[in-house]
Amino acid sequence: MKIGIMSFAHHHGEAYIQNLRANPGVELVGVADNESDRGKRIAEQHGTQFFQTYNSLIDAGPDGVIICSENNQHRPLVELAAAGGIHVLCEKPIAATVLDARAIVNACNQANVILMTAFPMRFSTPLMEVKSRIDSGELGEIYCFSATNQGELPKKHRDWFVDKDSAGGGALMDHTVHLVDIMRWYLASEVREVYAQTNKIFHAEEVEVETGSLELITFEDGRFASIDSSWSRPQYWPSWGGLAFEMITERGAIIVDAFRQNLTIYRKDLGRAGWAYWGSDANQAMVDEFINAIQDNRQPAVTGYDGLKAVEVVEAAYRSAEGGQPVSLPLE
Repeated sequence: MKIGIMSFAHHHGEAYIQNLRANPGVELVGVADNESDRGKRIAEQHGTQFFQTYNSLIDAGPDGVIICSENNQHRPLVELAAAGGIHVLCEKPIAATVLDARAIVNACNQANVILMTAFPMRFSTPLMEVKSRIDSGELGEIYCFSATNQGELPKKHRDWFVDKDSAGGGALMDHTVHLVDIMRWYLASEVREVYAQTNKIFHAEEVEVETGSLELITFEDGRFASIDSSWSRPQYWPSWGGLAFEMITERGAIIVDAFRQNLTIYRKDLGRAGWAYWGSDANQAMVDEFINAIQDNRQPAVTGYDGLKAVEVVEAAYRSAEGGQPVSLPLE
């Protein structure tokens, strides 16, 4: 199985190199990046081929590609890969707008190629355990969620994360989609209405985009959720992000922390505490699922449609925050 990586604008791209090489059935054919210096440096560091253009990587004939560009560049890269008959694992959010997300899904459907959204939380062991207990009936009916996805200002990783044109927004865009996807997965229900408020209480002098948001979400079956999406953690916090929620069910409350499986390490050279994860590797499981879906010629566990539905909720949240009123889905 030959896989390439398109762009390292998103810092997850370098981790995916390790995930690909950990799969014995995969050959990393090479990487391409519109920032040549960055692409060449990463290719040299990891001992792989650097392609001068995205087209030249596609011409090399990989079976699939992982796309890690800026959010607003996902569409042209997905369409390029789909036109070449190449399967795609695309970073989240799948697009910065619903218009682009729909075009991405349509392009892959028309080309009959696999499109998978990079939602690694679907492969988190704690979250999968809860899903198993939901499906078995052990927890009874689910009533509601109180959820958080909080992290540090991502500017130190890549500047484009805080650029509205490149990212499509700020903390709301960055942190909402994971939780929306998990809730849709757990409830097997779509979002009907979104009410949202945003602010710049954090890092107001550093960035122009929102750094905090609170969203109230109602599903078609009447169940509901709140989501705190924020860049509220200080720069010396031991992790880049986190995802947790309390789920109220017929049998009681379930408190879930997807990043709980860690050891806190204090290192002088880092200048801050760090978390060393001892639990399962959700990214590895996600990449392996992409490879298995290609081999088995089937839809992956997380599809492009799942990515589209998450972006729809994000766009509805921005419309609500701007207008001050709840917004109904599906969007016109």
